[in-house]
Amino acid sequence: MDFREVADSVAAEIAAGRLRPGDRLPPQRIFARRHGIAGSTAARVYRELTRRGLTVGEVGRGTFVRAADPQPGPALAEPTGSRIDLELNYPVVPGQAKLLADGISPLLRADVLESSMRPVGAAGTPMARNVVADLLARGPWRPEPERLLFAGNGRQAIAAALAALVPPGARLGVEELTYPVLKGIAARAGVTLVPLRVDAAGLDPAAVEAAARKAPLKAVYVQPTMHNPLSISMPAERRAELADVLTRLDLPAIEDGIWSFLRDDLPPLAAFAPEHTILVDSLSKRLAPGLSLGFAVLPGPAVAPVAAALRSGGWTPMRFALEAATRWLTDDTARSVARAKHRDAAMRQEIAAGHLGAFAIRSDPRSYYCWWELPPPWRADTFVAAAARYGIAITPAAAFAVGRNSAPNAVRLGLASPPPRTLSRALAILAGLARSTPDDLLAE
Repeated sequence: MDFREVADSVAAEIAAGRLRPGDRLPPQRIFARRHGIAGSTAARVYRELTRRGLTVGEVGRGTFVRAADPQPGPALAEPTGSRIDLELNYPVVPGQAKLLADGISPLLRADVLESSMRPVGAAGTPMARNVVADLLARGPWRPEPERLLFAGNGRQAIAAALAALVPPGARLGVEELTYPVLKGIAARAGVTLVPLRVDAAGLDPAAVEAAARKAPLKAVYVQPTMHNPLSISMPAERRAELADVLTRLDLPAIEDGIWSFLRDDLPPLAAFAPEHTILVDSLSKRLAPGLSLGFAVLPGPAVAPVAAALRSGGWTPMRFALEAATRWLTDDTARSVARAKHRDAAMRQEIAAGHLGAFAIRSDPRSYYCWWELPPPWRADTFVAAAARYGIAITPAAAFAVGRNSAPNAVRLGLASPPPRTLSRALAILAGLARSTPDDLLAE
């Protein structure tokens, strides 16, 4: 029998799902005996499967079915045929999977895995609280581990904080351009969002005070570091001013620090107003979205109500994710991945600057996204639709805008998801599109 025919039969097993990613093929001598072929032919079959990208050999362990390349998923608000995703923004760097796999390999021992499958509460474990406190520490500030709670991901931590602080029908102050998921969480909770002015230094403390004087606010949601979508990071002076307003008004803040790993030179708002700030962070951007973990640093009085919200919402963490994160944060894995993402973000910003430097772009050289104020006669909605015709998904400003005021004529470009060459090609297309007009597109 020709070795290629045998390889074809194994490939068919993989395609049908009878051999799944991660399954180990038998040793070559056993494979040869099962298929009635010579050992040398079995070796050629295994080499052929590796050449086709269907298997991978690991020294000392054997040959395994390889995971398939990820297929492009549908964009959030555009046709499912979109091929280049500049909407979803999940950075993954080369070599990351190997680092993460090495970090959690001890968890796969049967005795350790059995322990990791047991349930865990919102308080996590003492070791997890300590390593996350070290992760979040900035300069002299380090959160008290006993004030840390865990969720399945950052969104759940935000939802729990909102549930504990803001009852249905009450008002939550937010930046006038804010995280779209927060808008959805607030809508489902029956919370009214109050847009607050943002300037070049971030959320304006005077706007917070004016809104609170006009009608009571129950809390404020704010992104002080690497604001999404504007990439603004509040200077320390602005954080101190905002902390002073929060303290004087006795107003709690939910601080979203999801992207702050890209700017670890700035202390969080929680360092300035620890008794008035719930700091929320997660590992989805810092490490990987598929095995995430959310956490929150809380003022003492907020620990019990937020823990209750996590339990009632079903948002407590999976123990396996908690144990994996603890290992990644204890060794050098998390730091290595974060350093690689710092370099990756800077490289992608250079690509963006090369194609879009002539346009009104707002960003940070360390950020994974940019805010593009479109040139006339383009409107955001028509530009998004035009980009979709070229298979590129982007996010209009309306997704971030709060309140009934008209959204800016802008779009956000997420730079993290496509490979660099694909990103460059997409940005070149968008730049050419912006230099044309909607009428030019209709004339094609």
